[in-house]
Amino acid sequence: MTTAWVVRLGRGGRNAEEMVQAGYLGVDFIGDYDIRPHLGGGAEVFRGAMNSVFLELNPEKSRIAAGLAMGNLWAACEGINEGDLVLAPKPDRTYQYGVVTGGYEYHPGTDLPHRRPVDWKGSLSRDDMSPTLASSAGSLMTVFQLTAHTAELATLTQLADPAQPIAQAISAQVEDQLAFQMEKQLEDFLVHNWASTSLGREYDIYTEDGQPVGQQYPSDTGPMDILAISKDRTRLLVVELKRGRASDAVVGQIQRYMGFVQEALLEPGQSVEGVIIAQEDDLRIRRALSMARNIRFMKYRVEFHLEPVAG
Repeated sequence: MTTAWVVRLGRGGRNAEEMVQAGYLGVDFIGDYDIRPHLGGGAEVFRGAMNSVFLELNPEKSRIAAGLAMGNLWAACEGINEGDLVLAPKPDRTYQYGVVTGGYEYHPGTDLPHRRPVDWKGSLSRDDMSPTLASSAGSLMTVFQLTAHTAELATLTQLADPAQPIAQAISAQVEDQLAFQMEKQLEDFLVHNWASTSLGREYDIYTEDGQPVGQQYPSDTGPMDILAISKDRTRLLVVELKRGRASDAVVGQIQRYMGFVQEALLEPGQSVEGVIIAQEDDLRIRRALSMARNIRFMKYRVEFHLEPVAG
């Protein structure tokens, strides 16, 4: 097992049982359209060819919606590698899990025509997951990675490499997972309390068809922590969160995301901005940001209070 993914098999997992019985994972996004001529060149090439197709078929949709849909379609059909673990959520709070065994197949005339063969192994309950894994796996995105949770999933699914003991696999990843958990908690807290922040007075986390899709919005260089849009719909905001002190390397990271937004998502008359949120900064990041006028830095503060209880 190399990488773990969640793939939603129909809205609310309604097609999960059918896909498990047939031995596939499947997605839609663009209906009966053969995407095989556009595969093989990577996510950027695929989106460059398919975003316009999506918008022609769905003229009421935005470029952000097109980027999200075609990014998910590419991830399911090409981004997931053979041998990767996939989890398919079902309506009863369980997840079917299995291993991808082959490449893309086109099945026109079905509800989910864009498919990959999967050897479905079993199921696990959301209640068996750690709180952080359960939170990540519960995202509303259709296709997304669970990169930081590979060791825990190896334990839950018993699909670890026999040559590497479970304890060794967990030890090798524990530091990265703890760092991820801290940033994930910060991200979830910010999203849940967005309306009460200074950013929330100026921007909304991006939604599509009433669904929040701006958290962990995919790009061709990795997912953005948060994608927001100004109240007047003229500015897109990329938010990058870092636990503790931010390094100057994060400036290049957020600029990559902003470059993707500028090229792939902006509508005429829109611009893109960025904000880095961390607990501390230093001279190096301040120097880097002095040459990046459209990126702000904001600090977060964690407070802990004890209150007496009358007795």
